[in-house]
Amino acid sequence: MTAPIHTSLYALLSAVLFVYLSSRVIRTRRTARVAVGTGDDAALLRATRVHGNFAEYAPFTLLLIALAELNGAWPMLIHALGLLLVAGRAAHAYGLAPTKDKFDFRVRGMAMTFFALIGAAVTAAIFAVLQLLGG
Repeated sequence: MTAPIHTSLYALLSAVLFVYLSSRVIRTRRTARVAVGTGDDAALLRATRVHGNFAEYAPFTLLLIALAELNGAWPMLIHALGLLLVAGRAAHAYGLAPTKDKFDFRVRGMAMTFFALIGAAVTAAIFAVLQLLGG
């Protein structure tokens, strides 16, 4: 069994996006002068939810993509799922920009994320069964 080298690329890209979203929360906290929670600051609430939403979806999806790769899924399928995840998370974050909703990006970002999550789950399951059957 080899390491999930293809998934590693999307974990790296996700980490860069996560750090960016984290820094956006920190900057907004400093501007709002709120150390814990979000106070009554709408921009801080928005920034923390974008960051939190990323933290809620990306790790689990990356885990499923890695499991699919470890079970022998085709590299092009891994890349499709990884690109879908990263693009979806970036679009969602952009759609919930600090000022005004860009609703199309938000909706498309979530749709891409759900396709990546469901696609990774199905792919991991199929290739796990194939491994169990000796294929």
